[in-house]
Amino acid sequence: MTGQTIPFFTQAATFDAEWDGIRRHLNDVIDNGKFSHGAKVAELERALELWTGARHVAAVNSGTDALVLLLRAAGLRPGDEVIVPAYSFIATATSVVLAGGVPVFADIEESGGYGLDPAAADARVTPRTRMVMPVHLFDRPADLRGLAEVARRHGLTLVEDSAEAIGMRVDGAHAGLRGAGGALSFFPAKTLGAIGDAGAVLTDDDAVAETVRMLRHHGRGGRTLGDFAGIANATVVPGRNSKMDDVQAAVLLGKLGRLDADIARRAELSARYDARLRDVPGVRRTPGDAPPRPGTGRVVYVHLVEVDDRDALAAHLAARGIGTEVYYPRPLHLQPCFAYLGHRAGDFPRAEAACAAALALPLYPDLPDEHADRVCDEIERFYAGRRRVR
Repeated sequence: MTGQTIPFFTQAATFDAEWDGIRRHLNDVIDNGKFSHGAKVAELERALELWTGARHVAAVNSGTDALVLLLRAAGLRPGDEVIVPAYSFIATATSVVLAGGVPVFADIEESGGYGLDPAAADARVTPRTRMVMPVHLFDRPADLRGLAEVARRHGLTLVEDSAEAIGMRVDGAHAGLRGAGGALSFFPAKTLGAIGDAGAVLTDDDAVAETVRMLRHHGRGGRTLGDFAGIANATVVPGRNSKMDDVQAAVLLGKLGRLDADIARRAELSARYDARLRDVPGVRRTPGDAPPRPGTGRVVYVHLVEVDDRDALAAHLAARGIGTEVYYPRPLHLQPCFAYLGHRAGDFPRAEAACAAALALPLYPDLPDEHADRVCDEIERFYAGRRRVR
């Protein structure tokens, strides 16, 4: 290994810069003495409503639970089908199962944006289909215009897996607000990350918001529950314990003030990678190659490149102290937990091709320009060596 280690993700410098604000919020939690689902969580919800423009934000304990509770609140019934992309993190599909539904996979678009393809989704609709759930991946939203039209034509509910999408907007509205609602993840590596698991549902639908608030707290009704108002601690529906803890809310509040600057810094670094790597033989596609989608702008969570000899390149970088991640090692339809659905290799070729070629490079606000340049130097060196050998 040569040179300084470059991790795939770190937020050490971010915490140094933001510690005073984080500490103030943490001290509020300690002074208040309520560490779960308390005043700091409510403060975070209000701040996120202002930042995203959502009518409601309901904080929960993870992005996965945000998806599960959103699906239930949006009306998913046992056995209902939900169309999801075959290329995404596993929680996209397992959340459907955990909410009582059946995931129905469809391929991703050809344009390079990695979103659910509207035509492919349309072809997968059956009489049992209840919802369509696009995922906003990496640096741009899915084709919500096209997918909303599919949902409208078939009478489906549109829900959004917007776990990676804080800051992304479509036609002026924050990602997650086109249909019944969206889910955010605050996993530490996310654009707005906590120091553990945390998530939220954002929605403009009053009924969805109220149901999520019940479901996250064992199904209890209470202060704002319409017909159940005034029935303190009444369990109205079977729920779960999915409350956000106030320590995570405190950290997120301390970091929220720098979110716009962090998004801008990620965009700078991604553009730097694009400029250096676009013409490197062996690098087949970079984020900047995908055509812009009308009504949207790029907000870069992950800088994903598609490359030749992906696994060998990842090993070359690792040997030189450079961290990378594979997004995603296996498409969802070929995961063992979904073997009962009967899919085979070749069913969704674009998703399978992405899984075989995609590699995520280090990208976070703490990353110095010279570290990004060294990543590019090593990628160029790897492919130059391949050419000499051949």
